[in-house]
Amino acid sequence: MAHTLGPLPYPFDALEPFLDARTLEIHHDKHHAAYVANLNKALEPHPDLQKRPLGALLEGLDSVPEEIRTAVRNNAGGHFAHNLYWRTMKRGGGGEPCGPLAQAISAAFGSFEGFKAKLTQAAVGQFGSGWAWLYVEGGRLAVRGTPGHDCPEMTGGRSLLVVDVWEHAYYLKYQNRRADYVEAWWNLVNWDAVTL
Repeated sequence: MAHTLGPLPYPFDALEPFLDARTLEIHHDKHHAAYVANLNKALEPHPDLQKRPLGALLEGLDSVPEEIRTAVRNNAGGHFAHNLYWRTMKRGGGGEPCGPLAQAISAAFGSFEGFKAKLTQAAVGQFGSGWAWLYVEGGRLAVRGTPGHDCPEMTGGRSLLVVDVWEHAYYLKYQNRRADYVEAWWNLVNWDAVTL
């Protein structure tokens, strides 16, 4: 198998009270695991594609055979986004970044509060399931929401931070209160893992 599901970088209950242990367990062990399994299944008849790193698959979707392109887009995108999501959260996270990242955020969005409002709006305002991203494109920081498992890498960007707004990321604790989930998520951001 070309792609594997890595362990969470913390125990299931590490993000309490903002994200509950049962949600993390189902999210990682069922949902994320399914994207990895389905990606490997789609790539099975294509040994050359199995050797490509995840980022290269996403950046080069046009070179993926049409009959598996949608499966690769959805499942490689889901695998990639979840890897970033897990990595950029931690117990005791939140607050504001410092150093070059803080300066770049202020330059791009006017202030950290301006950035926070923009990313929150992208997350809360995403219609249906999807993601909200902080990413670099053309040497500049940008924010946007994407549907499904689309990510900035598919259009030439480089992702730095992401908030998952698929319902399975928050429904057990927050039900339909996506805005409450996103507000709670800000308390978990691992700024040490967000690198320019």
